[in-house]
Amino acid sequence: MPPYQPWGRLPNHHSVRPCAAPCTSANGNLATEFLARSKPDGRTILIHAGSALAANMHLFKNPPVDVATAIQVAGTINRQAFMLGVDPGTPWKSLAELTAAMREKGDKASYATYSATATIMGELYKRATGIRATEISYRVGADTLNDLKSGALDYGIYDPPFAMSQARNGRLRLLAVGVKDRLNAAPEIPTMQEQGIPNVDLPGWFAAMVPSATPKSTVDEIGKWLTDAVQMEATKQFLNGFGSDPLISTPEEGQARLLRDIQDWGAYVRMANITPQG
Repeated sequence: MPPYQPWGRLPNHHSVRPCAAPCTSANGNLATEFLARSKPDGRTILIHAGSALAANMHLFKNPPVDVATAIQVAGTINRQAFMLGVDPGTPWKSLAELTAAMREKGDKASYATYSATATIMGELYKRATGIRATEISYRVGADTLNDLKSGALDYGIYDPPFAMSQARNGRLRLLAVGVKDRLNAAPEIPTMQEQGIPNVDLPGWFAAMVPSATPKSTVDEIGKWLTDAVQMEATKQFLNGFGSDPLISTPEEGQARLLRDIQDWGAYVRMANITPQG
């Protein structure tokens, strides 16, 4: 296999039209609809968070595409986790210490979110501990930092690239990750489950996806290219740099993960009383 190239000419001279979108819900829907309507020849590939596509099935009243039937995962790329963080100036060094302090504050406690995943993780944490912290929704993670430092916020739930970069620069102390097993990229950060918060397993994962009618031989070939790239040491180092572990799956395993997430997100949205958009 020739050296990995993110876009452009792939092995055997397959040209690919990149269709990568940010993890925002609206952009994800547009990209997914474009992919679903594309010719199933393996030349249009969506690189996106499969977990986000699954969530969109429940975060919108009328999603434009039934992801379960219109999309096929060719291969997975990475696994990552949202992280709970506090300002380094606080005395809380563990989730247990934070929980005790939030119980004392009662309904005067507050925390920051800026995505549906953070909202779900925050709700699971509150339900498990009985704390009554108020969720404050922000546009982006950076908007929370001044309020966290001033004490207007007690804690926040952050996406891994932002969380890791801010922790490295001394602006956040990370107390927990919201997946079942610790990340190899950040083994020093304990999971919520091992700190006594059960049922918190909200992995985000990115994948390469194609239209569901794409021939299996083509799907398998794309999956092989992707696996070869993800296994490279340079890829691992790149992914680890923003709090993410390589994730290698067959197309069948990736598709099963997508279908599980679609089912799980239905339960999450109902639990958190999130009103679908649209």
